[in-house]
Amino acid sequence: MTMQPALQFTENDLIGHISSVDTSRAIINVYNSSLLTRICIGNLIAIKGRTEQEFLISIIERVTRSVSEDLSEEFDVNQDEIPIITSQSDVIRVVLIGTYQNVSGERKNVFKRGADSFPQIERECYIIESGNLQRFMGILGAGYPVEERLKLGIFVSGKDAEAIISGDKFFQRHAAILGSTGSGKSYTVALILERASKLKYSNIIVFDMHGEYAPLAKSEQNGFAVQMRIAGPGDLLNPSDDVLFLPYWLLNRDEMLSMMLDRSDQNAPNQASRFTQHVRSLKQKTLENEQKLKIAETFTVDSPIPYSMENLLELLKTDNTTKGQGKNGPVKGEWEDKLTRFISRMEAKLDDRRYGFMFSPPVIANNYNWLSTQIIKLLGSNNEKGIKIIDFSEVPSDVLPVVAGTLARLLYNVQFWMEPEKRTPVTLLCDEAHLYLPIRSDADAVQRQALGAFERIAKEGRKYGFSLLVISQRPSDVSKTILSQCNNFLSLRLTNDEDQNVIRKLIPDSLSGLTSILPLLDVGEALILGDAVLLPSRIKLDIPSLVPNSATRDFWREWATRAAVDNAIVNAVESLRSQTRSSSV
Repeated sequence: MTMQPALQFTENDLIGHISSVDTSRAIINVYNSSLLTRICIGNLIAIKGRTEQEFLISIIERVTRSVSEDLSEEFDVNQDEIPIITSQSDVIRVVLIGTYQNVSGERKNVFKRGADSFPQIERECYIIESGNLQRFMGILGAGYPVEERLKLGIFVSGKDAEAIISGDKFFQRHAAILGSTGSGKSYTVALILERASKLKYSNIIVFDMHGEYAPLAKSEQNGFAVQMRIAGPGDLLNPSDDVLFLPYWLLNRDEMLSMMLDRSDQNAPNQASRFTQHVRSLKQKTLENEQKLKIAETFTVDSPIPYSMENLLELLKTDNTTKGQGKNGPVKGEWEDKLTRFISRMEAKLDDRRYGFMFSPPVIANNYNWLSTQIIKLLGSNNEKGIKIIDFSEVPSDVLPVVAGTLARLLYNVQFWMEPEKRTPVTLLCDEAHLYLPIRSDADAVQRQALGAFERIAKEGRKYGFSLLVISQRPSDVSKTILSQCNNFLSLRLTNDEDQNVIRKLIPDSLSGLTSILPLLDVGEALILGDAVLLPSRIKLDIPSLVPNSATRDFWREWATRAAVDNAIVNAVESLRSQTRSSSV
């Protein structure tokens, strides 16, 4: 059976002719004013191409009607009144998006990004609606192989057509999901994770800042993910299997010093020097004890090798109290009293149970082979559950950037050093990215360490099968370096001007007009832009089967029907004191 062209126009679809063209836009003089009342910003227009089989597809970004008054041509100088006639001029400005061909070689109904040619003056322009719109939207995702398709929902402009994008291009070149609070970001993330979970060996690691994606891992609800959490104070004595520790020896030199060192201290250079020398010597001893002599020849102070924090403190205290030997007896030592404040800050961190996930790991975590076991949990297939959700909700906010950055850097470095033919692609999903990936000029010493790790991934990760999916409600507060490396944007409603401007600056100038609809999007609607989709489109997202714990509370209704629970308040106070969410405290 011969395939019919997706676009079949009649005279009733003709809206006007081209009157002006530049490199990315065209102006259409409208002759069919009745059609003008049916169109709006974002509608599609087909412009006649060089052949009968070709149309240039464009998106409406401005509609203008102007009214003018002129003298009538039948004006008689002897008349008492001057006859005035009113005329109107209707103009549409469109952005050129791509080229549609009825036939392209052996293929039928082909659409591709970019215009093969520019519109010619007086070329006919047709509005794409009704059956033409349904058929055209339907072919957008049909060009992708079945195994590459990622279905997100339906097109708002063609509600019977599925919104399908390229899953490969969406993940491999970094992406961002942006939207104001309450716009549907968490549901969108849950939807994408649900789609990815259908693949046998998907590998997505979710940095969950508030623990809202826990329902996706509940087996009683047919959860498809594995949940882990960074250890809290209540996990230090008897940690369960789902608890993750990030021992201090995983931090590189700069990350550790960003937490411990006061750069304003006049002895800071001495403190950093002694710390570096002792850590390197302690790691050297570990390698010698483990008979890892080959590694001992090439390792650096930043290599993730276990060492004893107690031994490090002992060495620093010895430096801080050791006298020097002069000609006439003991003199002030080279390091004497220069490390006092540094040692005090270290001991304060060690005594703070909030940092137990780092400074009080279980004994087994200091074994040489422990790291490989943990990385397999995170990068392995976990019995074909490739979605791993890591709950960061109990991590102190002042070290959250270092913890997130250390884990990201560690995973990326393992991927970097893996044999290329044995790598499985990995995506880090960075929830609430503005909390730990701020604009560099606004970042403190701790945050800059995290930025360095994530910016390296953003710049180099694609080559090693390692990508980022950045989630934020305040894109204006997120590192511009990281966002500029994202090639795909799924933008939900954004009401703040600064946030909208971020999107405008990150997309081509020819598409900047599309961002005007961002504050008008409904909950669960998104504007998708980037190379994962053939046509920048407004879509209505599907609702995931398992929803996150992020639903907006019904304040007014609950105030009318639901009383506060005194026992819950008492338990919350005790949880605050114990720094654990256990209800049995």
